[in-house]
Amino acid sequence: MTPQAMVEEKTKGGTPERSRLYSQFIPVYEAVWPLVVGRRIRASIEQLAIPPGSDVLEVGIGTGISMPAYPRSARITGIDLSEEMLTEAKRKIAQEGWDHIAVRPGNAEVLDFPDRSFDFVTSFHVVSVVSNPRAMMQEIVRVLRPGGRLLVVNHFRSENRLIAKLTDKANPLTRHLGWRTDLGLADILQGMPLEVEREYKSSPLSLFTILRATRTET
Repeated sequence: MTPQAMVEEKTKGGTPERSRLYSQFIPVYEAVWPLVVGRRIRASIEQLAIPPGSDVLEVGIGTGISMPAYPRSARITGIDLSEEMLTEAKRKIAQEGWDHIAVRPGNAEVLDFPDRSFDFVTSFHVVSVVSNPRAMMQEIVRVLRPGGRLLVVNHFRSENRLIAKLTDKANPLTRHLGWRTDLGLADILQGMPLEVEREYKSSPLSLFTILRATRTET
């Protein structure tokens, strides 16, 4: 089960044992996950060239793998369902003296921010583990200012029929583990006031898609 899935279970009445398991999982997560995705995430943020004074929201910040990449001249807000992960993120913030970053509990599908609050919204490996990806995307668009930019890194269903068929067969298992492999990018973007700037992979063999888009609605 993924970290996000464990938190969702906990928020739906999970047991104390589940909470303790989640806390014990964090050292493993910190040791392995940054090696798998850290470079890709940080490079994607740096390529945004976030201007000074920008308001940035990261949805699902976890333990803060991404935090070193954000410029100190911007105001960064990170949310996550897991208080345990946020505790680790806060420790890093204090250790590094990052007074431009603040983290707080929050639900990706019901963002606790007014409309048009942020110049940038980022999210990494979250959309395929939430209960309602469309709701998450609608909330992200809602809190983006017109002309605001979105950065998402995630696995999406391949447009190659053979690969898609294989991943679809794996979907029942991956759902049990906490994420889905049948989520199509077009499905979550359909009808959204977003203009896709770029959709690409960091390498031909990468399983993950990097999406940059701009909110077009005024």
